[in-house]
Amino acid sequence: MENSQLFIVSGPSGSGKTSLVKALVENAPDVVASVSHTTRPMRPGEVNGQDYIFINISVFKAMIDRGEFLEYAEVFGNFYGTSQSSVQGLLEKGCRVILEIDWQGARRTRQRIRGTTSIFILPPSRSALEHRLRSRGQDSDETVSRRMRKAESEISHYDEFDHVVLNDEFDHALHDLDCLISCPERFQPLDTEVLQSLTRELLG
Repeated sequence: MENSQLFIVSGPSGSGKTSLVKALVENAPDVVASVSHTTRPMRPGEVNGQDYIFINISVFKAMIDRGEFLEYAEVFGNFYGTSQSSVQGLLEKGCRVILEIDWQGARRTRQRIRGTTSIFILPPSRSALEHRLRSRGQDSDETVSRRMRKAESEISHYDEFDHVVLNDEFDHALHDLDCLISCPERFQPLDTEVLQSLTRELLG
């Protein structure tokens, strides 16, 4: 129990947060990523119970009614939620638990669980973010534009978080994230002027 702690990792779609969390968990045996419930369709290559717990809308709404979610949100017509009992169980086992959720879920979780550390992942530029979204090859131009607008909304809340990690070079960003999870005194934050300049550019 003494090493247990809850961490939130947030960032816009295309920031690389999912890849960073996955790489971190693979190399740290006592760090686990909470698996969220979702009503969105499963994508090619995803595994139920590993990437998400895929359920239908009626089951999701029943879980809401029973108060089973620590936080939940609707994104592009699909629901996502974090099971409170699952997170609590992992913490009671002494795990360092990572929630990969949006800023709204992060705000609600910080209000409900004291001592939560929140981390926001930023892409290096607006053009890099758009390139990452387009390189997936799964979305239309209209969908990419919608995701860019959603990303701007997410990024505008970066200053609500305890720490910001720039994902310009993956290994360096992974090192920064690992520092924050394992040894926060070694973390070197971005220069304030650099951070402000970057967020202004990202927000257009």
